[in-house]
Amino acid sequence: MADSDDEPITLSSHALAALQEFYGERDARADKFEKLKAATEDQHDAAAAAAQPLSMDAFTEDWNASQFWYSDETATLLAKQLLDGVREDEVIAVVSTPSVFVALKNLLNAADANTPKPKKVLLLEHDQRFSVFPEFVFYDFQQPFKLPAELKGAVDRIIYDPPFLSEDCQTKIALTVRWMSRPGPRLRLVVCTGERMEPLITKLYRALGARATTYELVHARGLSNEFYCYANFECDAWKYRGGERG
Repeated sequence: MADSDDEPITLSSHALAALQEFYGERDARADKFEKLKAATEDQHDAAAAAAQPLSMDAFTEDWNASQFWYSDETATLLAKQLLDGVREDEVIAVVSTPSVFVALKNLLNAADANTPKPKKVLLLEHDQRFSVFPEFVFYDFQQPFKLPAELKGAVDRIIYDPPFLSEDCQTKIALTVRWMSRPGPRLRLVVCTGERMEPLITKLYRALGARATTYELVHARGLSNEFYCYANFECDAWKYRGGERG
């Protein structure tokens, strides 16, 4: 038994190949992240990097932190709805939805000089890896009002995807959204979360007019939970589900 315990552990060729592929992908992502970080820290490199599309490949999903990135197509469509009709005095806040933020950056970097651009785009996010972007604002939903004071009542367009399907998380982020929202009819709100949260979302955002839409969100690596896109407006990409609600 002792001799058997001392024998080295060996892997099959298939298992060894899979392990090597895993480490190769991990190292490639780490290299992309370091290059992105270096580019954003150097003003000259940042200008050059802006000409190249950004990718979420540099940021590994942490499923324990409930991170599930959208597909490029979904992220880009949502970003376009945030930019549609935007004015140059408006502020966009992307909350806990970094894949949409990256898509927004790509659209704005690719836009010509005549395309209206928002005054400011912010990423409110808990994951400190995204602090490589100058638009990063640390955000913890457990402290819904712990944000720069100048954001109060100053945001015109908001998208968020709560990290957890719980009433506590949804309610606290709703407090943040209402605190940030600029009063008036121009507010554009998009909420991406589970289908089972519909009664709560309808209740939390009744005053802002957000309702479930027909748009089907797609995650890059798939997701077992059924997700809805809720919004306070209709557009070419979606209509409200089920007609008028009481």
